[in-house]
Amino acid sequence: MNWQWKGSIIKTQLGSHGGSKKDQRQLASIGGANCLPFMSPPGSTYPMPLFALEVFDDTPEDVAGFEDTPKELLADVARWAKACQDQHGVDAVCLRLTSTNPEGLNSTPESAASTVMKVLEVIDLPLIVYGSGSMEKDLEVLTEVARAAKGERLYLGHVQEESYAEIADAAKENGHGIIAFSNLDINLAKQMNILLTEHGIPLEDIIMDPLQAALGTGLEYSYSVLERIRIGALEGDRMLQTPVLCDSSVAWKAREATDDDPKFGDVRLRGIYWEAATAFSSLMAGSELFLMRHPKAMAMLKKTAQDLSKCGDSKDCNSEGINSKCGGSKDCNSEGGNSEGINSNGGNSKDGSSKDSNSGGGN
Repeated sequence: MNWQWKGSIIKTQLGSHGGSKKDQRQLASIGGANCLPFMSPPGSTYPMPLFALEVFDDTPEDVAGFEDTPKELLADVARWAKACQDQHGVDAVCLRLTSTNPEGLNSTPESAASTVMKVLEVIDLPLIVYGSGSMEKDLEVLTEVARAAKGERLYLGHVQEESYAEIADAAKENGHGIIAFSNLDINLAKQMNILLTEHGIPLEDIIMDPLQAALGTGLEYSYSVLERIRIGALEGDRMLQTPVLCDSSVAWKAREATDDDPKFGDVRLRGIYWEAATAFSSLMAGSELFLMRHPKAMAMLKKTAQDLSKCGDSKDCNSEGINSKCGGSKDCNSEGGNSEGINSNGGNSKDGSSKDSNSGGGN
């Protein structure tokens, strides 16, 4: 059997040394896979995915999943982002500018841009920036953010077919990337990439978000769409070869994840598992970047990815992740992330252990 595919996933970089922190900014990259997830026939590679935790500049009271987050962090988004970096081993931070929601605080684009710059000042990791979800207001907010953070190579999200041009122009002029959203349709996902490239955005500056449905709300359909996208990319369709993002925070909107019914067990623990299960589906279908809400859910998924790759962070493994010398050896297990799953915060120490995610900040 011929295991070699025609195509591969385009590599894209998050973060830049051209912004405010210069060489202090840690860069991250995704893409480069030329096989299906966690399959490594000779000559193939499947790099480890990246993980980001989300922070809000105005956390709505009805948003579940932040019950374990200290109130002082919820009140200071810059400190919250720093806690994600320092305590939870994330690869990037996702900032949601919910304060700009016209039905909420309705803060100005200039105020939102100032918030972004404050976060960039305290973290050394790449930053992903979302608006509030109001299409009209997000156009103003994200274009202002793009100008204020020129050269930082943010990833701005998300853009969709009805409103991509203005944000795409701002991203192109100021050195940022784009998160292209489509609603559970391989053809729409491809069309977004075509529209953006025709508008002058290189494929290397695009990450696809084909919409992840939560467990219990259409997860199987999401999986099938993403799997078709990945197979199409590997078969050589250039317009499907951009990396894919999974926003697993949608899991906290599922009624079964948050109903405080004693017969379903501990509601906080259930929500964590619900998010981890939602993200796991996308991991197996081929997503390369995960936006997650709870550090414990992220830690579970991260360890699962490390176990599947039989590599983790071991020094014996090569930079491509799955094609390692260790192949799941004892050395890999001792260095590649802790084995406690839900008790982990996702950050690996030298001995592979980590502190509990409730020890001093973050979710």
